[in-house]
Amino acid sequence: LPLPVMELGFSPRRWRFDYAWPDHRVALEVNGGVWTRGRHVRGRGYLGDLEKLNEAQLLGWLVLQVTPDQLEGEAWRLVKRALAMGRAVAQAVKRTQQA
Repeated sequence: LPLPVMELGFSPRRWRFDYAWPDHRVALEVNGGVWTRGRHVRGRGYLGDLEKLNEAQLLGWLVLQVTPDQLEGEAWRLVKRALAMGRAVAQAVKRTQQA
């Protein structure tokens, strides 16, 4: 896998992706606290995450969401698949932005 950009900002709201491959428009978000009622699963945090995800998607990003324990394997398998898809998505977005 190509090395990701960590903490890449992607909007004027100062939102950042945990890991991103900007040339492919692929991002990986790690959502912790699933079993301990962490920020990502409580009302306000969850709503903020939805807003961030929706904005990223509207900007042409493919955003994968995983838990910290998935960083040991599953996350990177998903990223590998997404990078292949992301190439096509990035090309389509660039064409749209140029039109």
